[in-house]
Amino acid sequence: MTRFGYTLMTEQSGPRELVGYAVAAENQGFDFEVCSDHYSPWLTEQGHAPYAWTLLGAVAQATQRVDLATYVTCPTLRYHPAVVAQKAATLQLLSEGRFLLGLGSGENLNEHVVGAGWPSVDLRQDMLEESVHIIRELFTGNLVTWEGEHFRVDSARLWDVPDGGVPIGIAVSGSKSIERFAPLSDHFISTEPDADLVGDWKKAHGGDTASARVIGQIPICWDPDKDRAVERAHEQFRWFAGGWAVNADLPTPAGFAGASQFVRPEDVADQIVCGPDLDEIAESVRPFIDAGFTDIALVQVGDEGQEDFLAEAAAPLLERLRAL
Repeated sequence: MTRFGYTLMTEQSGPRELVGYAVAAENQGFDFEVCSDHYSPWLTEQGHAPYAWTLLGAVAQATQRVDLATYVTCPTLRYHPAVVAQKAATLQLLSEGRFLLGLGSGENLNEHVVGAGWPSVDLRQDMLEESVHIIRELFTGNLVTWEGEHFRVDSARLWDVPDGGVPIGIAVSGSKSIERFAPLSDHFISTEPDADLVGDWKKAHGGDTASARVIGQIPICWDPDKDRAVERAHEQFRWFAGGWAVNADLPTPAGFAGASQFVRPEDVADQIVCGPDLDEIAESVRPFIDAGFTDIALVQVGDEGQEDFLAEAAAPLLERLRAL
């Protein structure tokens, strides 16, 4: 049975609002909630970027049932992997076992802020691989000293560690990265509904994948007024049209504004289903189901109308999604 989630989009809402949305999403029947981990919004029109880990701590206390995950955290530049391990272990304890640590190689938009530069993609993946090893070592609760190519850890120990550590999902996109990271991850994260990638990850994992989660995410823009939905999606999500090759490397919202200046509302509407038709929205998720994704998180675009979406559209949309 496919599980459906709600995205706490830190780029488009403030922290108090997001906690309220998290509670409402749980009450409407979502199975899990994922949280973006950004230092900056993609576009100035979005206007927010609260700290994901403080937010998740609050959400862990405000909710009771839904699973939680970062989607995704980069444990290499803005955060040292030893700090990520401590944060994840603490959140797993606060949520009583409901947390999954989603990791990825990051975006320049968020990581450049610490002044360490923006490495090449090969170097970023080298750093990610090393950081995963460090995090897993710390999850054992043992004393860890590490002298690696990119990181040092000096006599570190996590003093509050959940039994079994914290499950790790890693965001990967191509066959090369799948071969590298599948053996290091418990779960697979991707934004592309590609059945071949899912199959390749399972083959490369090297272990039992029966309980592995394949986690995806898709934006939607529900609104009773379709024209308003398209307008909001264009205002808030036109950056989405650039694709990963662009989105990973641009450093500022101004850069995303420049890169997306010629993206038209109809271009965005071709990629993101907009309007009141819940059947159409549900059908847009079908490619992820057909590709073998076990967990699919929805992003309702924009803070405006978020309460209405949760109150009016979420429950009937979930019924349609589960009927697929």
